[in-house]
Amino acid sequence: MLRILLSVLWLSKTLKVCSDCFMKYPCGLKIPIMTIDWLNKFLEVMWPFLDKAICKTAKNIANPIIAEQIPKYKIESVEFEELTLGSLPPTFQGMKVFVTEEKELIMEPTLKWAGNPNVTLGIKAFGLKATVQVVDLQIFAQPRITLKPLVPSFPCFAKIVVSLMEKPHVDFGLNVVGADLMSIPGLYRFVQELIKDQVANMYLWPKTLEVEILDPTKAMKRPVGILHVKVLRAMKLRKKDLLGASDPYVKLKITESKAPSKKTAVKHKNLNPEWNEEFSIVVKDPESRALELIVYDWEQVGKHDKMGTNVVPLKELTPDEPKVMTLDLLKNLNQNDAQDDKFRGQLVLELTYKPFKEEDMSKDLDNPLQKAPEETPPGGGVLVVVVHEAQDVEGKHHNNPYVRIIFKGEERKTKQVKKNRDPRWEEEFTFMLEEPPLKEKLHVEVLSTSTRIGLLHPKETLGYVNISLADVVNNKRINEKYHLIDSKNGKIQIELQWRTSS
Repeated sequence: MLRILLSVLWLSKTLKVCSDCFMKYPCGLKIPIMTIDWLNKFLEVMWPFLDKAICKTAKNIANPIIAEQIPKYKIESVEFEELTLGSLPPTFQGMKVFVTEEKELIMEPTLKWAGNPNVTLGIKAFGLKATVQVVDLQIFAQPRITLKPLVPSFPCFAKIVVSLMEKPHVDFGLNVVGADLMSIPGLYRFVQELIKDQVANMYLWPKTLEVEILDPTKAMKRPVGILHVKVLRAMKLRKKDLLGASDPYVKLKITESKAPSKKTAVKHKNLNPEWNEEFSIVVKDPESRALELIVYDWEQVGKHDKMGTNVVPLKELTPDEPKVMTLDLLKNLNQNDAQDDKFRGQLVLELTYKPFKEEDMSKDLDNPLQKAPEETPPGGGVLVVVVHEAQDVEGKHHNNPYVRIIFKGEERKTKQVKKNRDPRWEEEFTFMLEEPPLKEKLHVEVLSTSTRIGLLHPKETLGYVNISLADVVNNKRINEKYHLIDSKNGKIQIELQWRTSS
């Protein structure tokens, strides 16, 4: 659903929807008022994704109905051999929109679909098997789609409720081995009425199909402030490696938050590391949430070892007042664990909680983005590329991966991670640009090199991907895992940011 709504925003820009044609939702996000032409264009763009989702739902609905009906006709089994909706999406013929006082948005479109689906059923009965194909499918329906309740958190509604205002009209044929089954006297009308009655029994108003998008109780909580965290240093950490050292880094997040964790850099072979790294984390409920910090020992291969943890309840912080804290690292947060008596080192940090002012509450601050430096060219910005990690990258002769980035003739490289199929880099690169890269692509390639002398294959390509940058300009930040081309199972996680000075 998040991808769909982001596509709505992207499409509105592509179709040059004017600023007067936007409707403002409670979370401050503006969504274009959906004209029929605009909706049909949007449906055309999203149809490949909707095809998969609808087919999955259709199977879940149809299978229990089929299982209930087939014993009546002494049929052994009915299974979907093919189920795709084809390349032709439905079209909206008209639309009614109602805004009520109940924090909901109601839409009643008139839907028509004359598609080219591939729906094939395998039927077994009396020891024989027949293949039945649905052809010439046409559907006319008038659904009621309710978005409720409208909430201040993206995507601005917690639930989708769908029902039918009248029985749908469904027209199709059934072919088996070249013969038209629907030509059998009485069968066509029987199947028509059976489908209408089954659908009507489930979803004819006031019966509904409900799809929960967000937990309404949590969705109503909007961001109320930002926690600024400066991880200063750690002291007297315990040795974890065989050679008497550790490679520590800190992972931090707000408890019960679905936002990704923040991470410091790795300090190699250091039991008293200094980071002095700053992070900003959005806070929604300072009275019941806490900042969780975990120190790990980085491992080149395998799982990273946990060195210690602790939490800071946010209610202990005085708003707008910096507070330096020295925390004892614990094995875990179980106060009855006797092993927590062992000294595991300390972590020093500076915390400042800043509540939002009233005028800031309508801004999109779920993930604050840094501004570009003052010397950025007017109308331009800074493209930030963060190479996080890769998974399942595998060479034929060696696995010492590093990443090469090529953009507008400039080349940047990460460090090399030796003998690792799941490398982590966490390296950031920036490109100063005079204008937004709306039509540009970023080339990201994972390579491996060997230092062995005389090897026939000293360098290998483990996979690559070309990333279009139009989306990051429109959305400001994208953090995605991309499948690598020319790689069996390889993926790479790349974060892109578009920073401007305004």
